Amino acid sequence: MADLTIRETVRERYAAAARTLDEHRSSSCGCATGAEVFGGALYDEAQADGATATAVQASVGCGVPTAVAELREGETVLDLGSGAGADVLISARRVGPAGKAIGLDMTDEMLALARRNADEAGVTNVEFHKGYIEDIPLPDASVDVVISNCVINLSGDKGAVLREAARILRPGGRFAVSDVIADPDMDDATRADMRQWTGCIAGALTRDEFEHALRAAGLTDVEIRETHRVHEHAASAIVRARKPGAS
Repeated sequence: MADLTIRETVRERYAAAARTLDEHRSSSCGCATGAEVFGGALYDEAQADGATATAVQASVGCGVPTAVAELREGETVLDLGSGAGADVLISARRVGPAGKAIGLDMTDEMLALARRNADEAGVTNVEFHKGYIEDIPLPDASVDVVISNCVINLSGDKGAVLREAARILRPGGRFAVSDVIADPDMDDATRADMRQWTGCIAGALTRDEFEHALRAAGLTDVEIRETHRVHEHAASAIVRARKPGAS
């Protein structure tokens, strides 16, 4: 499917999810496997510190990127596809008042929900911006860490996402995301299923494809570690890399 068609289909799905979160109090990427493999259930109490229960329950992610991002006091963190804001709020607590956590999302409904969650948490060192992860509205070399939770696989142009992440990272900056990686033998029917795409499966890169795309974007020290299975043909993974240069 054309990239813009993919983008609009994903936007509609997650706008609808935001509108119904108050009713259902939880959501998921839509991949039923008989286990809790997506969403707020993946966070333990310590990992969720800084976020409201509402924000965590609204998570549609496949992991906990803040658990492996090694955030430090005073850093600036960008969350790609920040949704209801849980990972932004957690990051804001970890980087402290001298740092800043930024959320980027293309969905008005999710941005409104994230801002309400930030207000409820009483967090002031956060910003939420509307925009596309393929065209990040931030200056070059302006953030220390890029995180994301089960969002890059939803993009129709993942190479652009990773190039943009590399562009806005400062030298020595870190890339630490949770994302879905596809098995090399994922069948064509799954690949062609748009419902599975918006459910985080069909659009996923394989481990080798993800590693190649990161290196092509100019990132180094690539590490991809599977955490749990989310589908017959896919797994959640922690993906980390670094922008060359002095930190």
